[in-house]
Amino acid sequence: MNTNPLLSVWDTPYGLPPFDKIRPEHYAPAFEAAMAEHRAEVDAIAANPEPPTFQNTVAALDRAGQAFGRVAGVFYNLTASETSDALQAAERELMPRIAAHMSWLSLHEGVFRRVDALYGKRAELGLGAEELRLLERVRLDYVMEGALLEGAARARYAAIAEELAGLFTTFSQSVLGDEAAFRLELATEADRAGLPDFVLDAAKSVASEKGLDGYVINLSPSLVDPFLTYSTRRDLREKVWRAFKARGESCPERDTRPVAERIIRLRAELARLMGYETFADYALVDRMAKKPSAVDELLMRVWEPAKARALEEQKDLEAIAAREGFSGPLAGWDWHFYAEKLRQERYSLDEAELKPYFQLDRMTDAMFDAAGRLYGVGFKEVRGVPLYHPDARLYEVLDPAGGLVGVFIADSFARPTKRGGAWMSDFRSQSRNRPGGLLYPLVINNNNFAKASAGKPTLLSLDDLRTLFHEFGHGLHGLLSNVTYNRLSGTNVLRDFVELPSQINEHWALTPEMLKKHAVHAVTGKPIGDDLIALIKKSEHFNQGFLTVAYTSCALVDMSIHGLKDPEKLDLAAFEAAECARLGVPEAVGMRHRLPQFRHLFSDNGYAAGYYVYMWAEVLDADGFEAFEASGDAFNPELAAKFKRYVLSAGNTLDPAEAYRAFRGRDPDVKALLRGRGLV
Repeated sequence: MNTNPLLSVWDTPYGLPPFDKIRPEHYAPAFEAAMAEHRAEVDAIAANPEPPTFQNTVAALDRAGQAFGRVAGVFYNLTASETSDALQAAERELMPRIAAHMSWLSLHEGVFRRVDALYGKRAELGLGAEELRLLERVRLDYVMEGALLEGAARARYAAIAEELAGLFTTFSQSVLGDEAAFRLELATEADRAGLPDFVLDAAKSVASEKGLDGYVINLSPSLVDPFLTYSTRRDLREKVWRAFKARGESCPERDTRPVAERIIRLRAELARLMGYETFADYALVDRMAKKPSAVDELLMRVWEPAKARALEEQKDLEAIAAREGFSGPLAGWDWHFYAEKLRQERYSLDEAELKPYFQLDRMTDAMFDAAGRLYGVGFKEVRGVPLYHPDARLYEVLDPAGGLVGVFIADSFARPTKRGGAWMSDFRSQSRNRPGGLLYPLVINNNNFAKASAGKPTLLSLDDLRTLFHEFGHGLHGLLSNVTYNRLSGTNVLRDFVELPSQINEHWALTPEMLKKHAVHAVTGKPIGDDLIALIKKSEHFNQGFLTVAYTSCALVDMSIHGLKDPEKLDLAAFEAAECARLGVPEAVGMRHRLPQFRHLFSDNGYAAGYYVYMWAEVLDADGFEAFEASGDAFNPELAAKFKRYVLSAGNTLDPAEAYRAFRGRDPDVKALLRGRGLV
């Protein structure tokens, strides 16, 4: 029996990784053994003396690498969710080796010849729709990963992939290091002026995690945003805002700018190797948008009205600031503060008054309830199962007959050992092409909510609530997958389609049915009233200029930097400043993610030349939810069944445009996005 817990049989509930036995030193030997096994399996497919068939080549490839996938699933999840110095050291060592292994696989000539031969006669093979889709996807994967390259170009492609893997790790660890290093201690009553109890509770929890008494502000957005909203200490707001914006460039040993510059240069070189003018051209080949001009057209359609709205909002904020005796230009650390005052004045809606209704546990029940009403699944918490952190909670996902659909893990709170942001991942994807193994998925949602102090409920802002439902939309995409092949499972869809399930799921967070049932005040126990629900609805377009500019500027700068033909002399800071000036980004708004901290772009290739996908998917989600609204029932069972069948359960078995038409009955209307943001 193998003594390495990553390689031994996982005789655990639900086939979970044996978290309590895994140590950082286990990963290197586990990867070595798993990669050797994977190479042997792939070599055997290529060496098969039988002529290539779908089963002995394409389906066999989809099955190969089970051990590698298990080890990698644990490694990727824990380096993001619960890292340590030892695990970060292992990550720096292993990521280039993993990248080399993946390049070996994608450049395997023997396997590609078999796949290519099948692709050339695909019309004669009598394949079903899912099998044909898998063959097409696998062949395209190989082509986009360099399989058609020869000689020195093949070797250079592999070298670039290996170097990029190391750079991605350096970038991510540097930003995490900056976030972990910052702390603002609120030592006096004056330091805490203006902060409501829920902010102080979260700040007390952060202090406790750091082994301190009192109150500490860290750089989690779930704490930064409310601090900027309520603190009357303008000097401290500035300090927090500047630290948040300076992540990635706050100290020389963690300066990400040269790392990002090198990544951009390598991506441009890779694109040229592949025969494309820019990395953006290369990245969009396998997206719904297809080409940068389509992305630019969408973003610019939103950009000008959003910028105009943001400038109007700024004037309104400056007016209320002037009435309170503030003189001077409005700065970035002032926006949230005066926006909250304006919201209270204009809508009589106070975030501090609203937040006690959004208890995390209650809102988790709400998202499960909504999923049950829409898709017929139930959720049952199971305690006592060893997980990787005490904050993580596990739920069985059940069908109406009580059968196990999947397992869902919720990891909700920020901590120094966890990267920022929010994301969905899995430890095991759904697949029926896994002989002898468990076929249902193990899905995880990570959020970074500010945890309340002991004995008090964690309260969510409206943005937090949307994030909770957003990530659970991804979770449902993984949990409700019902396909045969791993490559087509769950969220393995085109990048600008993957955000549709997450973004449309946000709409159910604020439906009156869910709020009246689950939004109960943390102190009084009373359910939220119709008056507050009406105010939430009335104010839904408030501050949309700011939010849209903060996001869209990031998407535009992403497309610009990846549209460079020759970035050899790129200076990241100068480029960012020049692009913001060219676009006319209002200084008081700025980019939500500045380039030195932009994990979406520089932690891997997934969202490079792809940050636009949230807006592309918003066209689909806004148009799609309008169908529910037009039906008069936000939980319309016929529409929900179609969405489940053609989107959530279908994975990548359907072309995304066809999948959307099957659900909606027509192509999406971009005007729904503009209506949803109040920009028309």
